[in-house]
Amino acid sequence: MPQTVAHIMTAPPVTIPMDMTMAEVQAVFERHRFHHLLVLGDDGRCAGVISDRDLLHTVSPFIGKMAERQADIDSLKRRAHQVMSRSLITVRPNTLLRSAARIMLDRNISCLPVVDRDRCCVGILTIRDVVRWAIEKMDDAIQTPTEQRRAA
Repeated sequence: MPQTVAHIMTAPPVTIPMDMTMAEVQAVFERHRFHHLLVLGDDGRCAGVISDRDLLHTVSPFIGKMAERQADIDSLKRRAHQVMSRSLITVRPNTLLRSAARIMLDRNISCLPVVDRDRCCVGILTIRDVVRWAIEKMDDAIQTPTEQRRAA
């Protein structure tokens, strides 16, 4: 039976509001150890994505250093909506996993917000999720016939 995104996505996703500061975003990344955060609009729908790379490009590396300037401190005050990627490519929970993986490869993206028909975030699918799933499938395929009988 073909696998769908719903089988391996992370749900519920960790989401942040559009007006969250980069200092707060940084704290969320540190707390959860994720690589992507979904940004919700005022209507509660998925409006964007911020990656840990976006954060690295936005927040000054001189924060807390001797060379720190006001502009460096101000980088922590930028808001999520100023940094997030807005041109979202999303999938539905019933999207075939193969199709979602193909989208990620073809578009060179590392995550897909998973949304319901109202565009509300219900999960997130990352390239790491797909690789983890693929490794499990490969491990299952190389089980010996005895191991397969015991697992059944």
